[in-house]
Amino acid sequence: MEYSDGFVSKEHRELARSASESADPLSVSPLQISIHTKSAISPNSPRSPNRTGSSRGSPSKGSPGKCVRHTHSPKDGRPKKGGSGGKGTWGGLLDVDDSHSLDPNDPNFDSSEECDHTTVRKSTTDFLEFKRNVTIIVEEYFATDDIVSTANELRELEMSGYHYYFVKKLVSMAMDRDDKEKEMAAVLLSALYADIIDPPQVYRGFCKLVESADDLIVDIPDTVDVLALFIARAVVDDMLPPAFLKKQMASLPEDSKGIDVLKRAEKGYLSAPHHAEIIERRWGGGMKKTVEDVKAKIDNLLQEYAVSGDKKEACRCIKDLKVPFFHHEIVKRALIMAMERKQAEGRLLDLLKEASEEGLINSSQTSKGFGRMIDFVDDLSLDIPNARRILQSLISKAASEGWLCASSLKSLVPTPVKGSLQDDSAKIFKLKAQSIIQEYFLSGDISEVGSCLGSENNAYSAELNAIFIKRLITLAMDRKNREKEMASVLLSSLCFPSDDVVNGFIMLIESADDTALDNPVVVEDLAMFLARAVVDEVLAPRQLEEIGTQFSGPESIGRKVLQMAKSSLKARLSGERILRCWGGGRTDSPGWDIEDVKDKVGRLLEEFESGGDIGEACRCIKELSMPFFHHEVVKKALVAIIEKKNERLWGLLDQCFSSGLITTYQMMKGFGRVAESLDDLALDVPDAEKQFKHYVERAILAGWLDSSFCLSKSGPTKENGANL
Repeated sequence: MEYSDGFVSKEHRELARSASESADPLSVSPLQISIHTKSAISPNSPRSPNRTGSSRGSPSKGSPGKCVRHTHSPKDGRPKKGGSGGKGTWGGLLDVDDSHSLDPNDPNFDSSEECDHTTVRKSTTDFLEFKRNVTIIVEEYFATDDIVSTANELRELEMSGYHYYFVKKLVSMAMDRDDKEKEMAAVLLSALYADIIDPPQVYRGFCKLVESADDLIVDIPDTVDVLALFIARAVVDDMLPPAFLKKQMASLPEDSKGIDVLKRAEKGYLSAPHHAEIIERRWGGGMKKTVEDVKAKIDNLLQEYAVSGDKKEACRCIKDLKVPFFHHEIVKRALIMAMERKQAEGRLLDLLKEASEEGLINSSQTSKGFGRMIDFVDDLSLDIPNARRILQSLISKAASEGWLCASSLKSLVPTPVKGSLQDDSAKIFKLKAQSIIQEYFLSGDISEVGSCLGSENNAYSAELNAIFIKRLITLAMDRKNREKEMASVLLSSLCFPSDDVVNGFIMLIESADDTALDNPVVVEDLAMFLARAVVDEVLAPRQLEEIGTQFSGPESIGRKVLQMAKSSLKARLSGERILRCWGGGRTDSPGWDIEDVKDKVGRLLEEFESGGDIGEACRCIKELSMPFFHHEVVKKALVAIIEKKNERLWGLLDQCFSSGLITTYQMMKGFGRVAESLDDLALDVPDAEKQFKHYVERAILAGWLDSSFCLSKSGPTKENGANL
């Protein structure tokens, strides 16, 4: 009889009942003769198992096994080898069946359950595959340093939801490697941030790193310090908000190593003075860029933008600079250009607005840039007469558009002018001194500087001398090594009184915080200028302590400058190294230091005394290649003349002066040094002071010294009592 829709005919029901009644319970399992209510199988079906041992031909009529059906489940219902687990049983205690699948024909089948089960399995598989690929990508990046290729590979995975794991894996792998890989990891994160990896994924990745600090420290003993530095670097690069530290501290257990990491990042790195520059360069990053290079790139991108007006390209160039801590320089230079080029004002303000609104230049850097302009506006007024009014207008526009907090800025209202002649004179002198110094950097003519300086500072005021020293070194620090060397040579040649030099350095150190905005390595530069002044005998070593008394704070910049200068002076072969720090003081004998030069000067004078040729002596002095140290030749020759009354050496000095080998300023310094040592010289030569006065008069008549030069045990002075 025909059947359909899963119903069993009456005939088949009777047949099944008779089979169950006549079946042997020991030979046939009840499960094997149960009838599935959803389907029926003909007793003549070829799929019916032959339980009686007969061949696979047509089954015998009436055999109970002939009407038994198999379930639709693909699983074998027979007991497993070793017991447990047949169909209808619970299976073994420790059995785990990973091959389980849902049966759509099961009456309890739920399609949503099958969907959830499939999704979970697929998600797990995808994540495992992502983890394997990420490890390979990071390894390849450390080998090739190819950011573009790494970004493309990460993008091609198309699993942006797992990017937090990439952040965690990249940092954790870099932590166990050298500084090179650490810096590469920090640079890669900064490059991928926002473009490839969404900010929430970066945030989550660092959360995972902090949470796993207890595990990381097992393999990486310095986890606390290294991970803290990575977090600080992410804050400096504007990838993590500063609030990240507080939020994570509140969510971690008190005994977690993650707490130590966050405290170290906050107090050890982010609270330090100039922390951005220190963190940026901790692993050697940013060393390929000098401040001058960055400033030049900023000027170029602003000039190109002023012509093209392409904000998108300008923002890309700003981002490519990778100096977020130096963005205040972009603001400053853009404002100066806007004040100088009225037609470009609108475009430049639009660029700053766009960069601020997109978070490319944060609010603190914007405020700092405007603040620097307020400090600089008086000097700018010399080139732009109404600079103060224009800057006030720019501040008002920026504040009205909402991208500048004007309340955080200093007032632009000029302070009441006292009308002091001294203040006016100092201001005029600063401008002329800057012009003199800039011309000197172009020409290298020391005598011209002395002449111009004498005409401008005709009273040889100690205050103006200190101002000139400050201006000279400040301008040199913002330039290359050539200008720094020229500044040291000029300072040695001008024969300023040591007290004026001390005051000049004190003024420099006091303004170091402002200078650091343009020159992040101001401490190192000032320390080297100070050490060079001691080596050149412009300052006495004891005067370093005098400078130190003005800066008592242990963390003050002045204290750091002095400590670094003293360390440089205590080092082995310090004189030679300091003389050559900017490429100066080079001679044919690389082993010479300052004492070697003094000995060589003494020997060449002795050889000349014993009958040497005057031309040969001049050639030897020239070959020293240290014109700023010629005062040593004057001093030693003059002492020998006083002690031995040998006029040959006077002739040598006359020849050196006439040929321009020894300048007036070196002569004045040499005579001044002898005047300071007259007390010691008088112990061997009782009439030393009398002889010295005689030779001073001769030198004045010969034009070596200024006519106002007179004897003083504290050094050369002017007749009116003002220090030279």
